[in-house]
Amino acid sequence: MTVAPKPTAAPAAPTLGARPAPVGVPARPAARIDPTERRTLVVGRGISLQGTVADAERLVVEGTVESQMIQATELFVAQSGVFKGEVQVEDAEIAGLFDGTITTRGSLIIRATGRVTGTARYRKLQVEEGGQVSGKMEMVTDGATAPVRVPAAAES
Repeated sequence: MTVAPKPTAAPAAPTLGARPAPVGVPARPAARIDPTERRTLVVGRGISLQGTVADAERLVVEGTVESQMIQATELFVAQSGVFKGEVQVEDAEIAGLFDGTITTRGSLIIRATGRVTGTARYRKLQVEEGGQVSGKMEMVTDGATAPVRVPAAAES
């Protein structure tokens, strides 16, 4: 006795632009983001990025980033990292090379391996022994900024 296979319906063709959810994975609503999740962009070693970053909560630079304007909550330039350009953040920690204009509405920390060249605006500044700063430094206050000149290649 031979058993004939049961006929099955052909899957419906997907509509243009629609992506089905992976099998076994519940769809997550796009509008609801868990507050413990952080939107982090990591530019790894050996990777170069040129352009503008928006809506990142944390930017981690282990490779090279060149940008005219990046806005994020936090910036971390690792010891192997290079950032060239302009950035506005709440807090920044520089352990690698920063060349450009950085504005922090909170604190700027320059680690012992860090080097900042250009213009730095900050509310609070911390420079570890060995950290290098050269360029224009401006303390951000509630009202105006008070520029502080630092001689080229000054070490703190």
